[in-house]
Formats: sequence, C-alpha cells, structure tokens
Amino acid sequence: MFTQRTLLNCFRGVVTLSFLVTVAACSRTPEIKRLEGYAQGTTYHISWWSQSGVTTDEIRPQFDQLLADIDKEFSTYRDDSYISEFNHSTSTQWQSASDDFLQLLDIAKTINQKTQGCYDPTIGPLFNLWGFRKGEFQVPDSQQIAVVKAELGLDKIQVDKQGKRIRKTLPQVQVDFSSMGEGYTIGKLSSVLESHGIVNYLVEFGGDMKIRGHKPDGAKWRIAIERPVPKNGDIEPYKIVTIQEEQGITLDTSGTYRRSFDANGRSYSHILDPRTGASVTHDLVSASVFGQIPAESDAWATAMLCLGPEAGYQMAQQENLEVFFIRSDNGQLIDRKSAALENSKRVQFNQQ
Repeated sequence: MFTQRTLLNCFRGVVTLSFLVTVAACSRTPEIKRLEGYAQGTTYHISWWSQSGVTTDEIRPQFDQLLADIDKEFSTYRDDSYISEFNHSTSTQWQSASDDFLQLLDIAKTINQKTQGCYDPTIGPLFNLWGFRKGEFQVPDSQQIAVVKAELGLDKIQVDKQGKRIRKTLPQVQVDFSSMGEGYTIGKLSSVLESHGIVNYLVEFGGDMKIRGHKPDGAKWRIAIERPVPKNGDIEPYKIVTIQEEQGITLDTSGTYRRSFDANGRSYSHILDPRTGASVTHDLVSASVFGQIPAESDAWATAMLCLGPEAGYQMAQQENLEVFFIRSDNGQLIDRKSAALENSKRVQFNQQ
C-alpha cells in the first residue's frame, strides 16, 4: 500500500565489540540485533540492542503479526481489507472504525486544512486517471480531471470520534493512507520494541525511520539522506546526519524523482496537486521531515512535495517544522533547511 521511498541507513556495518574488564570478571558490550524483511510492497531493516537479552526469535513473530494486522486494515491492494471495503462501498451510513483509522484521518484532516487541500489522501482516483497505479501512463485533459476531482475531498468523510465511526457524504469518495503508511508502521514497530524495554534502536521501513537512543559503545546513530537521482539510478547518500536526540526522532522523506513518465516532451511526476489535478511542475525533488510522530511527519513530507520549494518553506516556518529541502536547478542540486532545522539541536549535519 505504500509509496516506496528509500533512505540509506548508514549503520548497517559490522558490529563493534568491546570488553569491559573488572577485577572480578569481564562482560561484553551488548550486540546489535537485526531483523529485515519485505512487507507491504517495500523492505524494512530494524536494529536494536538492550541489556535485557531480548532475542530476534521473540520479536520476529510479533512484527509478523503486526504487519499482517496493518495489511488487513489498511492495504488498498486486497479486497478484504477494511479500507478497501470502505472504499468499494457506496453506503453513506455510519460504520465503526478503529482508533488507528480515526487517528490517521485526524492527522490527514489537520494537514489538509493547513495546506488548503494540497495534502489529500482521497486523491487515489487521480492516480488511476494518470495511470500511476497500473503503469499505463497518460496525460488527461481538463475535462477528465474535472470529473475525477468532483469525487475527491476529505470533507466528504465525516468522523464521529466519540462514537468511533465514520461515514461518507459522497458515495464514490475513497481514502488511501499510503502517504503516511510507512510512518504509521514505523510507529507500531517501535512500540513493539519499547514494550520489551528496548530504548536503543533504529527502525527503517520503506526508507523512513525512527531512531532512539545510541549504539552500544555510546556513539550516536548516523543515517544518510538519499541523493535525488533519476529513476533507475544508483542509490547514494547526499547528506550524512548524526542523531543527537536520544528520546526518539523520526525522519520521513518524499521525492518526485522515483516515479515519473515522459510525454509531450516533458516529464510528469507522480506527485499530483489535488487542488488542480495536475502533476506538480516546481523544481523541489526531495523533502525530508524530522519529527516525533512518524505518521504525521510522513504526511508532512508528502505535503511539502505538493506545495513546492517556496510555499513548502513558508509552511515549515509557520508550523515550526524541521525540513530539509532539495531542489534541482538544471541538474544542480540545491539544498535548504527550514529555520527550525537550522536551529535544531536534535540532529547534526556532518561535513562531507
């Protein structure tokens, strides 16, 4: 269900062991444990360590069950998921919804309002119109776009938080949480680790991350922001970042450069503006948002790509968001930090 965005984890190297020698005995520095796999159309890599001795055999079944539960509720690629049944139904009657579903809707509605509609997870039919879902690309005309736009809008989904239920006011409206899916899953995977008392970890899912604590030797975790390159290009780091914040920080990146097609002598990005129904034309190619709630920072990263470099920067200033922007000006990459990121003590951009 997720849009794949790859971010390099710079700590996938060899674990360093050190030994603390005392008069009575010697004890070994805890090893970093790792789990990786494939789920929901993307890959994940999880690293953690603790003094409690929790094993990968204990954690893996819980991860597997969690990922299966998320898939059953939110996957738009299976007809029996909750979200697919909601989308396919034309009923305008109230129906029950989980706390997580309501939480994601709440995040979406808040960012939708703040961006004046630039962020909108009901945009799915527009992706179908442009052919991004099946890879059958086309440039629709204004009349086709107008017809589809009439079926969009979060305002067409009502929420009763107290009653834990939702309803459509327009039978055709559909919702897709792909734009915050990786972030949501990261938050859930992190909660599994923390339920075992694990407070030193790096969870990466589909390129987005949550990082907490430090390495066993006391060193800080380091990650890399990917260099925006044309589709099918090699993955390489653009900026190396040291995570200073040990209480937990999220990093979510969205980019225009991985999914696009060429037609009529120009390139069309998969980032569509719900307000116009068209592919964005600005030169912002990547936006990385450092935050605390992974689903929320994931949604903001997508919103930045819709807003573009100037409106996105102003929005980051207004909301005090820590955002790293990368533009492409005639093939030259130009980066910019929001004021909140520039002044942040939570992360450190390393000299390269």
